[in-house]
This record gives sequence, structure tokens and C-alpha cells, in this order.
Amino acid sequence: MSAMPKQHKLTVDEYFAIEEKAERKSEFFNGEMFLVAGASRQHNALTRNLTAALHLRLMSSNCRVFVADQRVKIDRTGLYTYPDLLIVCGTPEYASENPNTLTNPKVVIEVLSNSTERYDRTTKFRQYKKLNSVQEYVLVSQDEPLIERFTRQSDGTWAQTDFVGMDVDMTFATVKASVPLSEVYFEVEFPDSPNR
Repeated sequence: MSAMPKQHKLTVDEYFAIEEKAERKSEFFNGEMFLVAGASRQHNALTRNLTAALHLRLMSSNCRVFVADQRVKIDRTGLYTYPDLLIVCGTPEYASENPNTLTNPKVVIEVLSNSTERYDRTTKFRQYKKLNSVQEYVLVSQDEPLIERFTRQSDGTWAQTDFVGMDVDMTFATVKASVPLSEVYFEVEFPDSPNR
């Protein structure tokens, strides 16, 4: 992501006004807007596959899947961001300053890319940890059949579970859903690698 040049620090209201008219989404933090990187076709395929799979599996529950255009606010830090997918259980809650900004995701899913992987693994994960509603953070690789699931523990730590290979199922810890990686990675082409 790259910072948009600004003369002064923006207010939240100015951010919303710009974002409403913009063709591309931007994150907002500490008075600055940051353009969200465009997605590759691999990224789009993974997002599509996960959305379809989770929608079907959660239909009979009180949990719903939201996709990349759903903005989320981290109240404790003031970050406004766009996860690739998220799951909300129960009644969705929205920011008082903007009815299109969700504040209570239970599961956040990010599809990794070369341009965002470091940010998703570090800074963004630290931000999501500060949102009490978030119980699971899921990272999906584009380069190989690999999904990393981080689950909040009762003592505040996060436990990691990796799901590797096309013949395994990725099971969520806090919602009743399990998805085969063969379904997640349907029509996803992996880059050539000498290790494969």
C-alpha cells in the first residue's frame, strides 16, 4: 500500500467523503489514507472459492460471510481497513460514525500476496488482535495449498495451526465450518517452483 499525498491530516469525516466517491478502496489510519493494492486473478479465485464455500456451510447458523468491500474499524487504534473476507456471528455491529463500517468480526481472513504478506502477518495482525470480537485470524497462501489459522486463547495468546496439501480440510475453531483445501484452491494455478 502507498500513502496518498496529503497537505494535512484528514479527519474521519473527510476520509469517508473521499472514500465514498473514490474508484478504489483506501485504508485510513492516523489522518492518512492508504490505497489498497489491486488483487491478482489467483487472489480473486481464492476469495471467490472461500466466499462460496463458507456461505453454503454457514447458511443454517447465525454466522455470515462478508467480502472484501466490507470496511472494518479497529476501535482501539482507529484503523479503518478492508479484510479479504470476514465472518460475523450474531447481529452485525456498525460504527456510530458510519453505518457501512463493521466493528465486530469474529473471523478475519486475508489472502496473502507478495505486496501485502509482510503487512498482513505483522502490523495488520497486531491491529486485529486489539479488536476483542476477533477470535480467529486466517492467512491463505496463493503460492501453495497452505492455510494458517491463528486462534485466540483464553490467556490472550494465539495458537497457530497449519493446513497443508490438497487432501486436507481446513477447520475453523470458533465457527462450525470445515472446507477442503481442494475446494479453496479450485482453479488456482501455483507458480512453478523447483521444490515441487
